[in-house]
Amino acid sequence: MEQILNLALKKCEAAEVFSYTDEEIPVVFESNRLKNIESSQSTVIALRVIKNGGIGYGVTTSVEEAEKLVSMAVDTAKFGMKARFELPSPQQYLPVKTYDSAVEKVTIEEMVKLGQEMVEAVTRASSELICDAGISRHCGSISIINSSGLSASCRSSLFSLGIGGTLVRGTDMLFVGDGLSSCRPITSGKEVIDNVLRQLDWAKHPASLTSRTMPVIFTPHGVENALIAPLASAFNGRMVLEGASPLKGKLGETLFSSSLSIIDDATTDYEAASAPFDDEGIPTKAMPLINRGTIENFYYDLHTAALAGTASTGNGNRGGGSLPSPGINALTIKSGDTSFEEMVADIKEGLIIEQLMGGEQGNILGGDFSGNVLLGFKIENGKIAGRVKNTMIHGNVYQLLKDVAAIGNDSRWVGTSLKTPSIYCPEISVATK
Repeated sequence: MEQILNLALKKCEAAEVFSYTDEEIPVVFESNRLKNIESSQSTVIALRVIKNGGIGYGVTTSVEEAEKLVSMAVDTAKFGMKARFELPSPQQYLPVKTYDSAVEKVTIEEMVKLGQEMVEAVTRASSELICDAGISRHCGSISIINSSGLSASCRSSLFSLGIGGTLVRGTDMLFVGDGLSSCRPITSGKEVIDNVLRQLDWAKHPASLTSRTMPVIFTPHGVENALIAPLASAFNGRMVLEGASPLKGKLGETLFSSSLSIIDDATTDYEAASAPFDDEGIPTKAMPLINRGTIENFYYDLHTAALAGTASTGNGNRGGGSLPSPGINALTIKSGDTSFEEMVADIKEGLIIEQLMGGEQGNILGGDFSGNVLLGFKIENGKIAGRVKNTMIHGNVYQLLKDVAAIGNDSRWVGTSLKTPSIYCPEISVATK
């Protein structure tokens, strides 16, 4: 990295070298059986330069291509955006724990056993179910150096497991599934198994709804499917800067229910998306986006923050070594004090959304969402009556989250970057055939 930086500084005013390495071992089950076990290693080296005021960029997967990488970055600077920012000087970081050596010590045999236990437990409950499952462990590192003297590095580990099942009966298809991720080893699939068995139990009996506006409970998976994409877009500093976000100019205004608080926080030890710094070397922090319904912050990378006349919030994220852009780190919706059972008991007729297909359709920037209910359950007289089919919902995030009936105390991680409880909304438009 030092060689690349020195070569670049012979031709440019400023430069930054970003390096990411990862080693992954996935164990894959398909159709109830072990399919394959693989091992892969990857390295990405990205160079961002500022030459004659323009931003240049290059990326390679080989440490032997330093001169080619520099030439690529220098050449693209002729056509790049004007650099409005300065690369950061050395920073102070919180001691966020992101690596556990125990992940590397988990044997392939142990991973296979975990997968077999999940598949066997789920298929015992429904012998017709066809299951796919995966267990993987990652160990990697990120390093960043730049011409302003910054030098930052971080090791990370990630252990993930998940299972999905499909049950086909004639023209009817039932989909169930769940997963977990952590920087530490996950030694038991019980939580995932229990959640899938719960889905199967609730889906045993068919139930029908009438098309109308009704109460809806979004489980944590349902929240992710329906509500997160519009919110993530609206708080993106680039969207705010361009005037595409409906929240532009709304800082300090109370637009949501006072029960709703959302924080972007990558500073919790051993969580899958945690990190002491972002992909530009800026420290991460616990940053409230919504505090008791009030808009408090938007999230920025260096370039977007400079254009907006503010500072980076530590949200400069890269995908596959691309140029940084504003991105969510680890979104946390604050838990409430209502149990899931209490939410269900409060509803005479309503719907539980576990999985929504196509939830990002519609005017995302305007807060709209709609989709087919891939896995949902009818509530009747305060009890779960069965699974619904041929059902769609549509709504607007800003309208729904102004009037929240309750926020659950069942907060959990969904994927690697969202921690959320269930959310009970009193009125959503539901359409059925």
